[in-house]
Amino acid sequence: MEARSVPVKIVHLISDLSTGGAEIMLFRLLSHVDQARFQNVVISLHDRGTLGHWIEALGVRVYTLTNQRDSEPNSVGFWRFLSLVLFGLWKLVAVLKKEKPAILQTWLYHSDLIGLIAGKLASVPAIVWNLRCTKLKSDRALAMRLLAKLSGYPERVLVNSSAGLRFHESKGYHPKKWILVPNGFDVERFRPDPTACRNVRGDLGIPEDAFAIGLIARFDPLKDHGNFFSAARKLLEHRNDIHFVLAGLGTDSTNRNLMADINALGLQSHVHLLGERQDMPVVMSALDILTSSSSAEGFPNVVGEAMACAVPCVVTDVGDSALLVGETGKVVPPKNPILLAQAWLELIEMDREKRVQLGEAARKRIQERFNILSVVKEYERCYQELAAVGTENAHEATASTT
Repeated sequence: MEARSVPVKIVHLISDLSTGGAEIMLFRLLSHVDQARFQNVVISLHDRGTLGHWIEALGVRVYTLTNQRDSEPNSVGFWRFLSLVLFGLWKLVAVLKKEKPAILQTWLYHSDLIGLIAGKLASVPAIVWNLRCTKLKSDRALAMRLLAKLSGYPERVLVNSSAGLRFHESKGYHPKKWILVPNGFDVERFRPDPTACRNVRGDLGIPEDAFAIGLIARFDPLKDHGNFFSAARKLLEHRNDIHFVLAGLGTDSTNRNLMADINALGLQSHVHLLGERQDMPVVMSALDILTSSSSAEGFPNVVGEAMACAVPCVVTDVGDSALLVGETGKVVPPKNPILLAQAWLELIEMDREKRVQLGEAARKRIQERFNILSVVKEYERCYQELAAVGTENAHEATASTT
């Protein structure tokens, strides 16, 4: 009888398990990876967040190093991070020694740093970093400078956008090998749903003949909600049949800064605040246009999800947003509400049949170029290559001690 091959064990280390872009991509990867060939384990630097239980439902073991959650997902201040290194490092090393992975995949900066240290201490054969952004926040400046100097130590550095690769090269990253794998989208889960559209619009009180423009993003300076609201005010000078739908962590009426912007611009009767939602395919199906108003992005998940739902998109020209949209939507400069409002107006005043065709073209683009199944195959190819490299490293380490 032919011997059955042992699955390659991969430990994924991530800062948090909230519903951010990196976390969602990790969940999609775990949902579609070939479990006969790859065994996955997840370690969160903090708590289980929103996605921890979803991941466990896939049969994937989830560890947490602390039970505290940051006020801002994926962000750890320097002193908080130093505390995590001092008190969480040895716990992480212990988990890695227990699990004995062939590969340690780290997601986001602080995980890259603590993962490299712990991975080396635990003698993990292969380490790969996963970079997801194209602009630096001030609280991560020190970590990035250090990571740039250490970037030659991981076996691979994976990025999800060409813009992200160029950005990190400009900051001094010099890995052994770059690997570019874009985000992938589940076109079966994200698809047009006329019934959901009618139900959501009915619940929100959006008339059938009105236009719904969505911004699906956590409340964060890089998402530039101010740009979105300024453009909304300008669009309402031309048309009054517009509704703006916001969803994401921090986009609810308890957010004083958000409410101050809405009230200052007189948008109260046109804005619907949904907060953090777990039914994004349903929400997106109710939109006529999806917008990314960000001042910085890598490869935005929400844009690809909306396109898969056949919703035309207007995006700012940051990260790989323009590459993702292609000719199926509109691209405007960041921080320019006048041009953002103009792009919305052009889509709204477009012949309905042409707008529907634009949405269909958007879905087709995702199906053909950014399908989650093809993206997962790229990850699997990377992991298979890393497993071979890790085996070589282990053999060399053994030989050097004999």
